[in-house]
Amino acid sequence: MTTMLGVSLSGRRVVLVGGGNVAARRLGRFLEDGARVVVVAPAVSAAMRAAIDAHDLDWIARAVVEGDVIGAWLVHTATGDPRVDADVAAWCEKNRVLCINASDGSHGSARLAAETRSGDVIVGVMSHSGVDPRRAGRLRDAVGALLREGSLPLRRQRRRGIGRVDLVGGGPGPVDLMTVRGRRLLAEADVVVADRLGPTGVLLELEADVEVIDVGKSPGAHPVPQERINELLVSLARAGKRVVRLKGGDPFVYGRGGEEVAACLAAGVPVDVVPGLTSVVSVPQAAGIPVTHRGVSAGIHVVNGQAEPSRSTLAALADERITTVVLMGVAALPRLVDAARRAGAPGDRPVAIVERGHTPEQRTTRSTLAEVVTDAAAAGVANPAVIVVGDVARADLLLTDPALAGDAHR
Repeated sequence: MTTMLGVSLSGRRVVLVGGGNVAARRLGRFLEDGARVVVVAPAVSAAMRAAIDAHDLDWIARAVVEGDVIGAWLVHTATGDPRVDADVAAWCEKNRVLCINASDGSHGSARLAAETRSGDVIVGVMSHSGVDPRRAGRLRDAVGALLREGSLPLRRQRRRGIGRVDLVGGGPGPVDLMTVRGRRLLAEADVVVADRLGPTGVLLELEADVEVIDVGKSPGAHPVPQERINELLVSLARAGKRVVRLKGGDPFVYGRGGEEVAACLAAGVPVDVVPGLTSVVSVPQAAGIPVTHRGVSAGIHVVNGQAEPSRSTLAALADERITTVVLMGVAALPRLVDAARRAGAPGDRPVAIVERGHTPEQRTTRSTLAEVVTDAAAAGVANPAVIVVGDVARADLLLTDPALAGDAHR
């Protein structure tokens, strides 16, 4: 029988017997745990030598003797000679030192589990009857995949004291376009403060007792002012809760994430940001539009459509080598087109408006600066939408199936 233990090796002496590739691979794991590693081997591989030099490790360049294992917390032997490894295991048994015998793991007094990690959670897999590293590895990988996608319960028991806030960029909407870290933090959350846009479907996967607070905004309607959202994040964290602020796109791209981070820092609340796939790139991509393309567009200018066009925006709209991407700009489309034409942009400059990108209702309206206001009105274009101005929006540059792009006009 085997008992699985969580053993801290930080600052403790670990003797690694052998200098080959197996020993080199295991060395990294011990170093990650903060062990004080001593290598015993007459010669070492290039990989092992590089690791010894990089981490300034002690290397005893001779054959192993019994005295090498005395005083160690753990010994790992992988000399490639089963007889030598058996002798090392016997010396460890005699001196009451745990030993991993890589020649025959079932004959050592210790074994390394196949590990996967998610945040501060470590899951190890091993069997008690014989050694089957491939099976353990397959099971570890399966559990690791579930941890990464947030399908397993990772929440900790809430403790007294201050909690923390994580701003998570959810991307354009599909749950499987979220980052691994974002999914994990959602699985650990006590409270989720969510926007209207983004991967709202992931909220259905949360544990039943996770509180979800909807602070979503829509054009012209901000039921929860930003100042109140800031206060809410701080007060929840001060109550000892782990808070995820779930946003569509990326928190720092017109997501007011900077304001929320500043509020947390001013209140002494731990805060971190997880980037998300911004709609600046991902929504045009869903319609087959590359925001840069060799020989067509060499740069991107990103605009908040609710703001008055700046000089840099006017210059970008007039520059045939620049793609201008406009967020939150449907209502301001006539003003934007007028500004572009006055800045010298030609009437035949291509324009594409991608509504509800990466959803089943995605639709793309293709037009030109001269006709886009009329075409958008005829199509009933509405938010959420991303407007792309530039030659990358040409219909003949479409880089996906037109049916998948959801084109309404060409």
